[in-house]
Amino acid sequence: MMRAMTAILGLSLAMTALGACKIVPNPEPGSQGAAAQTDDARMAAKAGEIYAAQLVPHVARKAIDLPVLTAALQGGLDAAGRAHGIRPQAEGSPWNFLVKGQGTVVGADRQSRAATMALDTTGDGQADVTIQLGPVVKGTALRDAADFIVFTDYRDQIEFAKLARALNDRAHQAIQLPEGDLTGQSFRFEGATTLRSASDPLLVVPTVLEAAP
Repeated sequence: MMRAMTAILGLSLAMTALGACKIVPNPEPGSQGAAAQTDDARMAAKAGEIYAAQLVPHVARKAIDLPVLTAALQGGLDAAGRAHGIRPQAEGSPWNFLVKGQGTVVGADRQSRAATMALDTTGDGQADVTIQLGPVVKGTALRDAADFIVFTDYRDQIEFAKLARALNDRAHQAIQLPEGDLTGQSFRFEGATTLRSASDPLLVVPTVLEAAP
């Protein structure tokens, strides 16, 4: 009798302990229950993977001298684009170009969040190209001028747009400029620009921006 009572008591205690436990199943990878990064975090990580390892050397290899681009544009945007540019397949997409050059600072806005630097590359005292410094960097030129970044590799347009923003952020973070007024100082650059017409001002997102010797 005592043995039976002991068994019943043990079973009761075990059932009580089980009732106090909460069983949480391990979610399958990729399921909605799994901890997932946000689109912003995933695209920031992707930008970190490809920016220095692929994009910067790609620009260095493919960039054309700025005078080559400006001369080509005299024959029209499409002619210059076919010779030196790249654009998405979508109808009406702008041309994107990888360019490099050197110039003297004739103006800089470093107070705005969309900070810029204007360079005279021809020696006439007039700005020929504007370098975007950020932290707000406009456009998708860095993404769209790289032929190894393909839209179909990404989930949708939203994710693709966030990749462009993350690459722009990387470009901004890589810029190291001296303090104070930059006017009169010389810099060399490599980067990407987007043009919708041959007369558009050249607005470059730099992958290289450094003092010129």
